[in-house]
Amino acid sequence: MPLIKSISGIRGTIGGKPGETLSPIDVVKFTAAYGTWILENNPSEKKVVLGRDARISGEMIQGLVISTLNALGFDVVDLGLTTTPTAEMAVLFENAAGAIILTASHNPKEWNALKLLNNKSEFISAADGARILEIAKSENFLFAPVDKLGGYQKNDTALAQHI
Repeated sequence: MPLIKSISGIRGTIGGKPGETLSPIDVVKFTAAYGTWILENNPSEKKVVLGRDARISGEMIQGLVISTLNALGFDVVDLGLTTTPTAEMAVLFENAAGAIILTASHNPKEWNALKLLNNKSEFISAADGARILEIAKSENFLFAPVDKLGGYQKNDTALAQHI
């Protein structure tokens, strides 16, 4: 199945060749493009929320996203298994620069996706999505030096806060 790149996110099937499916290389590339886009717009915002659904590939994708964001200097607030609305609210609770939600919604188990939110907990705009795709295509990423790598924290209270 093809890799689908749109303003609503990056989605595809797991397995196969980079650029044709949602391979680990593609996950890193599009996560790095999203982080770079955040840094272009507000370099002082260094926190991103991450949530996921229960797909088989979820933990693998989650690890790649966390490591990539940390390599760009972002602190990641990991919600673990959560709903999309809870991840949206957590952006506000955490005063984060945005969120990545790992879910392919109604698609079968071989699919996964990176759904991208801005700092207002909204899905990114068409213009912002186009810019992220440009950054990914150019691979113009600037990773942080070792002393400025991001951190990680688990948040098990986001669902209760949302309720």
